Amino acid sequence: MSILRATQLGRSFGDFDLFGGITCSVPGDGRIGLVGPNGVGKTTLLTILAGLASPTTGSVHRARGARVGYLPQEAADAFADHGGTVYAEMLQVFEDLRVDEARLRDMEEAISGGEADDELLARYGNLQSRFEHAGGYDYPLRIRQVLTGLGFGPDAWETPVAHLSGGQKTRALLARLLLERPDLLILDEPTNHLDVEAVEWLEGTLGAWPGAILVVSHDRYFLDRVANTVWEMSATGIETYRGNYSAYVQQRQERWARRQAEHEAMMARFAKELDFIRRNIAGQRVQMAKGRLSRLSREVEAVHAGGLEALGAIQSQGWLQATDALDMERASMNVSEVGRRIGELRPPVPERPEIRLRLKSDVRGGDLVLRTRGAVIGYPGRLLFAADDITLERRARAALIGGNGTGKTTFLRTIMGELAPLAGDVAVGGGVRIGYFAQTQAALDADDTVLGAFSRHTGLLPAEARGRLAAFLFRGDDVDKRVAALSGGERGRLALAILAHHDANFLLLDEPTNHLDIPSQEVLEAVLADYPGTVLVVSHDRYLVDRLATQVWELRAGRLVVFPGRYAAMLEARRAEAAATGRADGPRDGGLRRVDGAATTAGGANGARPSKNELRRRAERAAEAEGRIAALEGEMAALEAALQRAGEAGDHAEMRTLTDAHARARAAIDAAYAEWEALSADAG
Repeated sequence: MSILRATQLGRSFGDFDLFGGITCSVPGDGRIGLVGPNGVGKTTLLTILAGLASPTTGSVHRARGARVGYLPQEAADAFADHGGTVYAEMLQVFEDLRVDEARLRDMEEAISGGEADDELLARYGNLQSRFEHAGGYDYPLRIRQVLTGLGFGPDAWETPVAHLSGGQKTRALLARLLLERPDLLILDEPTNHLDVEAVEWLEGTLGAWPGAILVVSHDRYFLDRVANTVWEMSATGIETYRGNYSAYVQQRQERWARRQAEHEAMMARFAKELDFIRRNIAGQRVQMAKGRLSRLSREVEAVHAGGLEALGAIQSQGWLQATDALDMERASMNVSEVGRRIGELRPPVPERPEIRLRLKSDVRGGDLVLRTRGAVIGYPGRLLFAADDITLERRARAALIGGNGTGKTTFLRTIMGELAPLAGDVAVGGGVRIGYFAQTQAALDADDTVLGAFSRHTGLLPAEARGRLAAFLFRGDDVDKRVAALSGGERGRLALAILAHHDANFLLLDEPTNHLDIPSQEVLEAVLADYPGTVLVVSHDRYLVDRLATQVWELRAGRLVVFPGRYAAMLEARRAEAAATGRADGPRDGGLRRVDGAATTAGGANGARPSKNELRRRAERAAEAEGRIAALEGEMAALEAALQRAGEAGDHAEMRTLTDAHARARAAIDAAYAEWEALSADAG
């Protein structure tokens, strides 16, 4: 049964038609990923389906009583009229349960005070049953799980929502939607403000989602894990593919190949028919030629009006029905006209504009590209992590991953020589030439034009520079745009164009797929796979990481950990160790090879640089705090389960005992978090 159905949706802005002919249906248990190039109207379609905007044409029908939740890409205005804390905003979702909870407490006090009668006990039993069925004993745990899963630690729970950044508000709105559990959850780029750990948690949560999901995402790995259907959107409709993103890619290639073959066969048949008509239109077979001309005219116009599917409609329904359905007039053309119209037919799937990118690496360099020895990375007064005895060899492909703020970009800047390590050495090998793609493209002058910036960074004359820029889709007047006016994706393309010009044999890439649509991501992925040099990429794009990297470097709790294999193999190793140790979330290091411990605080009060041994001791203390946190969280989960059982049994004395134990465990967790954060914070 469909929870939502849209018919012939169209949206126009003045004379500009953004899209039209959109017909789609969301089943009650659907897991749908919506993909398509930037600018096609995906976000606009989501707002229409969510009931927040109206289509220019067409209609949307929702199942009676269906609840729809919508997460925009940016929710900086969320909670605008709310003055509560993060935790209080989550509690609002369960206001009805909290009212019932208060009533239950009142009844329990009356019962324990000897005021119980049959009527009160019956009302208590009915209310408790309803409360339990609605998740009344679970909602505090659910709030903690969702907030923690999305990156809100306990220290952030009492933060007023008004003090959150735009990205944090978007995460908070996502948390609230997950707690509300709408029948249809519509998400527009939900991973934008999440680190990898939070994205993985969200994938697991959506995998067990009880309702329907419709999501737009450029995160192909996320779509692989979440979607079981993919809608590919164009300006004229939606094509449906069954399976996850990887299945969609395979099916799309097969569908395109099949349609191309059908198109070529049709064109060959049209050419053969036209040749017969030309040879016989003035000869003895004139009547036969005229009849075939009339039929060919109709078929050609049908293909122009509705594609290959329309040609099939003529063959199955007949000409009169097909013309009515296609809203076209009967065709009547002479030989030259039908020949011209055949020549105007194009393949059913036009080529997408693609970046024609090739990265060179003509300078070989040595076999050792990068080496660290006892390195501590960070800024004076703020240590980020330590890396000891790491090597990167020629033609290796390494991915550096980790949470926001753990030091990934700082490490790249250290490799570049822009920052010095706080301790130890970071050195590149002989003959190594670095090409650096900065996440912020900070080297671009906002007042420059595209042509000016490219010419300045490459030294090319305007005529040659225009030709190079055209390969990156900067054509015509595009080259005269100011850098300040470029979108994030356009700035990324310009930075890639500059990078491609330089003959580097060691690429440092900082979030290269940010703001790129999926087709552009696929092009970049293919280019990097063919690149003959060495690559170190910082990326939250796990699909790129899994396809490109042959080793994964992870920053976690002040340590650089190296896994000598692909990302998927790393996850499998984590799952195996988690199963072996009996921990649901797996060890923090996930069974990866430890490179070295790291300090996470600076020197003492006098600002002196701590010794290498002290750095190691602090890293070990941070790891111990993490272990205590994990154990205490397991203890709290057990206490919460026991609380639920005691509530079901009506054992109030046991509930009080367990509540006290729960409070002590909560305080211990808070203390452990505070210790860990102190070891990770600025001590200078």
